[in-house]
Amino acid sequence: MSGLAAVAAAILLVRAHRPSRRERALRQVLDAADALEERLRVARAEIEAVVGERERDPVGDALREMLRQRLWLRDHGASASIEQLDRVRASIDQARGRIDDQLDRIERARAPMT
Repeated sequence: MSGLAAVAAAILLVRAHRPSRRERALRQVLDAADALEERLRVARAEIEAVVGERERDPVGDALREMLRQRLWLRDHGASASIEQLDRVRASIDQARGRIDDQLDRIERARAPMT
């Protein structure tokens, strides 16, 4: 009987330390934001290398939007629903996809014509 109690206690201990679905959703949003921010920094460097600095900075605009989302997460992340967190993460993933597309176009434009 004590062996069964030990197994039950171990299972409860593992479950208590496993992150909840909500905690995982919040972590995924933060990871996606980190990945997008890194892609934006790469994109800024690539765009400036190709076209130089311009008056309007679309990457800077995107970085400011990322800051806005991070502030929202700081202020509301603890109370946000899983659905809200999933929508924010999907939006961030879509933005990263758009940046990746732009970087691909820049890379193709840089490639020598054969």
